[in-house]
Amino acid sequence: MAPGIGVPEFLPINQRPVHSSRRVTASARFVGMTVPRTLDPRTPVLVGYGQVNQRQEKPEVEPVDLMVAAARAAADPRVLEAVDSVRIVNLLSWHYRDPGLLLAQRIRAAKAATRYTGVGGNVPQTLVNEACRDLRSGRAEVVLIAGAETWRTRSRLRARGIKPEWTRQDESVPEAPGAHDGVPMAGEAELRINLDRPAYVYPMFEQALRIAGGETSDEHRRRIGELWSRFSAVAADNPHAWSSDAVPAEQIWQPGPDNRMISWPYTKLMNSNNMVDQGAVLVLTTVEKATYLQIPSDRWVFPYAGTDSHDTYAIGERDELYRSPAIRIAGRRVLELAGVSADEVDFVDVYSCFPSAVQVAAAEIGLPLADPSRPLTVTGGLTFAGGPWNNYVSHSIATMAERLVANPGSRGLITANGGYLTKHSFGVYGTEPPTHEFRCQDVQSEVDAEPTRQLQVDFVGTGTVESWTTPVGRDGTAERAFLAVRTPEDARTLARTSTSRRPRRRSPRTSPGPRFKCTPTAARRCSSVPPIPAGRARGPRRWSAGWADDSTGTRVSGSCGTRCLPTPRRTGPSAAC
Repeated sequence: MAPGIGVPEFLPINQRPVHSSRRVTASARFVGMTVPRTLDPRTPVLVGYGQVNQRQEKPEVEPVDLMVAAARAAADPRVLEAVDSVRIVNLLSWHYRDPGLLLAQRIRAAKAATRYTGVGGNVPQTLVNEACRDLRSGRAEVVLIAGAETWRTRSRLRARGIKPEWTRQDESVPEAPGAHDGVPMAGEAELRINLDRPAYVYPMFEQALRIAGGETSDEHRRRIGELWSRFSAVAADNPHAWSSDAVPAEQIWQPGPDNRMISWPYTKLMNSNNMVDQGAVLVLTTVEKATYLQIPSDRWVFPYAGTDSHDTYAIGERDELYRSPAIRIAGRRVLELAGVSADEVDFVDVYSCFPSAVQVAAAEIGLPLADPSRPLTVTGGLTFAGGPWNNYVSHSIATMAERLVANPGSRGLITANGGYLTKHSFGVYGTEPPTHEFRCQDVQSEVDAEPTRQLQVDFVGTGTVESWTTPVGRDGTAERAFLAVRTPEDARTLARTSTSRRPRRRSPRTSPGPRFKCTPTAARRCSSVPPIPAGRARGPRRWSAGWADDSTGTRVSGSCGTRCLPTPRRTGPSAAC
């Protein structure tokens, strides 16, 4: 473990806190802000927000070290010592039984209770919503929310066969409560065919968006490349972003040596970047406590409202793959609770693990995708600013706070997403003191009342492909195909086909299932994608690429939900199962 020093040397100079020894007078405390005398003293306020990037080769630096560094960047030591609740976002780089205990000890928060969380990119905003309720009710006085990942360092050590010498907590340390909170990540149908990675599922949403929009593959890829290019431009101006390069759209949507295809239509630069070492901390308290601790009010940011909700975790049961009732209901409700419209928020950060997540959320909430005066990110997104697993939104909230205090009177919207467009959390923030108490509302019953689609796990028959994706290996060959298929009764089934480097035709008598056949209704509508290099797209690999369909006309017959071995392509894609 790295030494517990005041400000770690790896913290960039421009991110190190400046602590003043002078007492802040009442007039100085409220510079730039008029705090109404009628303001409830228990009004929640965000008073500290710190971020840190660890770019140097320092294998001794572990996640808790980054949390300590971010905490010291967020708040004065006396504020940290006043923390009575430490809540840690679930981390994947290392296992601690109670990471909050380690952090509390390092920042000398002797009386702090600790809590851990389940997984999900929604967690940081959910923690803010919960903290605001606890502060209002008096269950907490000063809440610190922290998260960090050293995935880049851990991956490099693992590649060299080195085990990190990081802090281990033995069984004498009780596990912090909350680690197993949350809803499941996927349903039976998804798990059965191993459709269990974000890099596979979100491209399925993307294809559904394309088909619903009536776009060709090239039109669509160019458009989402332009969307992501705008995100990269924001990251280039964000001092906390992992990548500071603005990337042209063509370099994003076209595969290349440093931008391989991951799963059609997404290249590497359309995926979240988890190869980062990043940490972020948020500190919330009440107006009364902030005044007592003499925290300058020109750093205050007020959470106005928050909502949480989740869609059905079974992807196959969602009514449409390009819609999210939970985002529509909870995202619009948080704006109503805050008393603003979507047009009235000055800054927005839409959770951006993949382009489809941004497009679905923007459509459901009513946010323009290409408004040059208001990008849909303040950080640059998970590809360019960094995607530290569950903790990205801690960074987006911290960056949002910086943008708001730099523009007094402004308001911002944060959206957060966990799982496969499954778990959602929203928050509206501003620098002006609120005219009402922090508002939150449970909208889950409304979401649960939305229509779903019948899922047929063992469907046998003929159906219509509504979406698909083909994961692509590092050598540029398509590995398999995942498909969402509508049955004649308008139910849905999910299917997977598998390739083999040495395919062989199987006799129907020895096959594990009935024949599985894809016959495009019109050959001109079936394009060969992804763009596999010449000489590699032979046999089953070329077949796997043939699932592209610029309409919804491709039809499938056979037993969906089985794993199939494709035969070489001749007159059309086919497979013996």
